[in-house]
Amino acid sequence: MKSFPVFGLAHLLGIDLLPRIRNFQDLTFHRPDPQARYQHIDALFSADPRTCIDWQLIENGWRDLMQVGLSVREGTVSSITLLRRLNNHSHKNQIYRVFREVGRAVRTIVLLRYLSDPQLREQITRATNKAEAYNGYTKWLHFGGDGYLRSRDPELQEKAVKFLDLMANSIIFSTTVDMTDALRQMTTQGWEPNPDDIAALSPHRRDNVLRFGDYDTATLHIPPGPYDSTLRLRANVV
Repeated sequence: MKSFPVFGLAHLLGIDLLPRIRNFQDLTFHRPDPQARYQHIDALFSADPRTCIDWQLIENGWRDLMQVGLSVREGTVSSITLLRRLNNHSHKNQIYRVFREVGRAVRTIVLLRYLSDPQLREQITRATNKAEAYNGYTKWLHFGGDGYLRSRDPELQEKAVKFLDLMANSIIFSTTVDMTDALRQMTTQGWEPNPDDIAALSPHRRDNVLRFGDYDTATLHIPPGPYDSTLRLRANVV
């Protein structure tokens, strides 16, 4: 039920939210009308008339929905804060109920699309696997805290996430450059790359990353030079 406001907000913002759906048989398909019946897929939909979409509720609260959607788009309201409030508020809250009703309709459509389109399922699976691979990679890089944000300060949490993403993307970029150079070198040596093999490559490599650094103990007796905080850039650097 907590996912309904997410689908509703995504729809308002013009986002086609397509998560990977597991155990769809346990999810409720909401009828657009209590009298609606379908020849081949009727068994998917709930028989409880209370689960039907309340279009009147959506119509009555549409002005409030549009105001909230515009506020999120303009940045005056954080989408994370909004969703947290919607999930924490009582189900008697009018805005929550309207978001939930829109989310019911949108998620039902997404479920039907997911079941009827094999190519869409494959696309969602590939995208989800990439996202999970990246999340696992950043967690591996965030070794000092086991991937957890220890601070309760939202500003420090945001900084930690941004810095971790920056570091992860920098390493991924460096790895991609190295992989590209290796492929080009193999090509000059007469090897013809197979597109399927290249498509299976991943930049989330770990064997080339020294998370703890590379420490040379043989030069510990040499004192470091004076610290210079001035950043000098070449004139032709853009």
